Amino acid sequence: MAAFATAEACDSNAELISNGDLRALHPIFKIYGQRRCFSGPIVTLKVFEDNVLVRNLLETKGEGGVLVIDGGGSMRCALVGGNLGQLAQNNGWAGIVVNGCVRDVDEINDCDVGVRALGSNPLKSSKKGHGEKNVPVYIGGTLIRDGEWLYADSDGVLISKTELSV
Repeated sequence: MAAFATAEACDSNAELISNGDLRALHPIFKIYGQRRCFSGPIVTLKVFEDNVLVRNLLETKGEGGVLVIDGGGSMRCALVGGNLGQLAQNNGWAGIVVNGCVRDVDEINDCDVGVRALGSNPLKSSKKGHGEKNVPVYIGGTLIRDGEWLYADSDGVLISKTELSV
């Protein structure tokens, strides 16, 4: 993928920003993984301190998509670790955005995938399989829908109703 600049996208798409078709997430996410810049169609997941569905989705072919996980902002345990980062890389996911924590940060940083999360926590999550796939989630001050597009770089994270020309 060619380098994509979120700042440039904001500057050249003022109309999309004003009508809400292009939104910037609040600057609350830390950067992990080897891909500092990534984009793709969004697959949404809503879970709370349980990562069974996270694993299930990352075991599928990502086809350049971005998994957006609403973990309720919980900082009490991690929803993504090194094994899941490797799984995402191996299955062709472009990135993962977690409204929650990651762990195994050094392992995630070795993976060729982009990851954004609120922070890290060494505690693992529960394994009950509770949650919802492909539902609207509210993260970083904006509503995110399955099938929208996510663009991330060192400046921030954008959500677009449609694919932007890079």
